[in-house]
Amino acid sequence: MIPLTAAEVAAVTGGRLVGPAHDDVTGAVVTDSRLVEHGSLFVALPGEHVDGHDFAAGAVDAGAALVLASREVEGPRGALPTAVVDDVPAALGELAREVLARLRADGGPTVVAVTGSVGKTSTKDLLAQLLAADGPTVWPERSFNNEIGLPLTVLRAEATTRHLVLEMGASGLGHIEHLTRIAPPDVAIVLVVGRAHVGEFGGIEAVARAKAEIVRGLRAGGTAVLNADDSRVRAMAVDAPGPVVLFGEGPEAQVRAEQVRLDDEGRASFDLRTAGGGARVGLQLVGEHHVHNALAAAAACLALGLDPTVVAERLGQATPLSPHRMAVVERPDGVTVIDDSYNANPDSVRAALKALAVRARGRRSIAVLGEMGELGPESLQAHDEMGRLAVRLDVSRLVVVGEGARAMHLGALQEGSWGEESRLVPDVDAAAAWLEDELRPGDVVLVKASNSVGLWRLADQLTGGAAR
Repeated sequence: MIPLTAAEVAAVTGGRLVGPAHDDVTGAVVTDSRLVEHGSLFVALPGEHVDGHDFAAGAVDAGAALVLASREVEGPRGALPTAVVDDVPAALGELAREVLARLRADGGPTVVAVTGSVGKTSTKDLLAQLLAADGPTVWPERSFNNEIGLPLTVLRAEATTRHLVLEMGASGLGHIEHLTRIAPPDVAIVLVVGRAHVGEFGGIEAVARAKAEIVRGLRAGGTAVLNADDSRVRAMAVDAPGPVVLFGEGPEAQVRAEQVRLDDEGRASFDLRTAGGGARVGLQLVGEHHVHNALAAAAACLALGLDPTVVAERLGQATPLSPHRMAVVERPDGVTVIDDSYNANPDSVRAALKALAVRARGRRSIAVLGEMGELGPESLQAHDEMGRLAVRLDVSRLVVVGEGARAMHLGALQEGSWGEESRLVPDVDAAAAWLEDELRPGDVVLVKASNSVGLWRLADQLTGGAAR
């Protein structure tokens, strides 16, 4: 973060300073006391299980210059240097907004933000790699895409930062609008409107309205990069305050993929077509769905002035950066593990099952799937559909984990008149025990579920943590 005095932090956040003499904040802004460095600002967040205020004294002992907290905090030697605010998350957002405004007043960085029901993190990782070769670039750690994670990402930017890549998530209306107030994008990408979190939103049209907030939140003259193959996303063009760039595989797309092919390992290649020329792209990422992610990232970078041949070359060099997202591990015993266990919704499960089917041609395929959360009234049908899809894709074995995903198991049984091909197991440990008994050399295993199911623990066990 750019250096700030304690008085500046208090003024920006509407806080009052308490405690002893206050040093300038010259280090990182952190919410984890274990990450404190000399000059840090430690943000004491309240939580369901732990309260950041309880770790404030340790943070100051470790070198934190100031604590951002909702109450005065005492240490062994008395009051800690603290900016006391009414609402810590809101104050964190205000601090990020002000820091970014100061950086922009001096010319940079360019802000590229991405949202969508599926593919946000993969696209963010592609953008990071495409832009990092163009100059100092900051992007989110893990899925830092909410009212806490996004400000923390913004606050990592410095005077030398040329590009700031942000991921914007939402579980309700107004969430993305709030994030764009903190960091109005120069380029905003909308990937797809799908059924992730549809239960919380109350319907697919509400999901579309929420995702459109990123377009309305663009800076004046900012560029909207929209999926031409999704009618709900394409319709957001009317909200754009500046240029619109459409990406996809259809004729309307200005940044288009043609001649898409998959190799034996499920990696896609395609001809990138743009108004400025074209080039062949060969992705290292597994799954045909990454073509759209790559097109979105390419369209954003082209809008920033990169050459199509340069974009194509960098796309071909890009690798997965975030853990548990279509990470492929070849074990010494000949088993291939596709770890996509970070999260799940109908669109991403469909894509992962298709990738499994391609990767496992001529080999036995095993899909270990758990509940897709936050689908509301659509949950039963959505899980049933995924079980039926596994049968249609000729998956050899389906292991369904947990009662919340039972409809997936039943759908598979009804679609394929399956017996032992589909199993319902109660938990992650039971799934691990089944795999230990059943896995044999040559098998290809997909592991996928909503994060709350905890299937990432199984993925780590299967890969020895190599997929992380």
